[in-house]
Amino acid sequence: MRKREQSPELDESSILKDARKIISLQVEDRSRRAFLLRGLTLGGVAMLSGCNITDNDHVETALSSMSRFNDRVQGWLFNPNAMAPTYPESMITRPFPFNAFYGIDEAPTVDEDTYRLEVTGRVADTHSWKLEELRAMAQTDQITRHICVEGWSAIGRWGGIRFSDFLKCVGADTDAKYVGFKCADDYYTSIDMATALHAQTLLTLTYDGAVLPREYGFPMKLRMPTKLGYKNPKHIQAIFVTNTYPGGYWEDQGYNWFGGS
Repeated sequence: MRKREQSPELDESSILKDARKIISLQVEDRSRRAFLLRGLTLGGVAMLSGCNITDNDHVETALSSMSRFNDRVQGWLFNPNAMAPTYPESMITRPFPFNAFYGIDEAPTVDEDTYRLEVTGRVADTHSWKLEELRAMAQTDQITRHICVEGWSAIGRWGGIRFSDFLKCVGADTDAKYVGFKCADDYYTSIDMATALHAQTLLTLTYDGAVLPREYGFPMKLRMPTKLGYKNPKHIQAIFVTNTYPGGYWEDQGYNWFGGS
């Protein structure tokens, strides 16, 4: 995810007209496929229109309301039992692309020996985890497709702990609304609990059979094939469970919060 450039402002009435049209289309056609194809949100409208919404409180409030509406509908449509496609090893994209809001040379370097994963919020066990403890847990892997909001995709092999197993291990309140993440590169994001418990959501420690490389998120990355790329945080340092909406790095700048299927 790269930094967005400043764009020319558009007329307020034009922005709202386009956004209302999108919502109207979603309501008229309730099929899952049509909704996902048409589901432009605050972030999508802003990017596609090239508008700068930060200077007009009325426009920002209206579009934010529409984005939250989209989040609710996407959450309603989400099927926790539906699996994202998996692929054979022959289809892995090599090399897997690097993508962040900074250059590859700026990716953070985390010391393995001193690293501790902080777990807080609505959990029973708040002890800080060493990497050796995490590696001792049951591991699984998957070959799935990473889909970037910028329009490209790549297939990779990710290995680690089923996140639902980790949440169970720490005694997380699975009736809570959100799981949030803070990262070593100052990135932060949050997801809904249903996605956190999805069978394909992994707290990944490896990539393609080796220790997760620095450029892909060492020491750990949350991998969710049911979400767009920007929802998959890297270099995770802290996880927290909460009922208070935590937002996210891109989400707080206008991107859709749910960000998935």
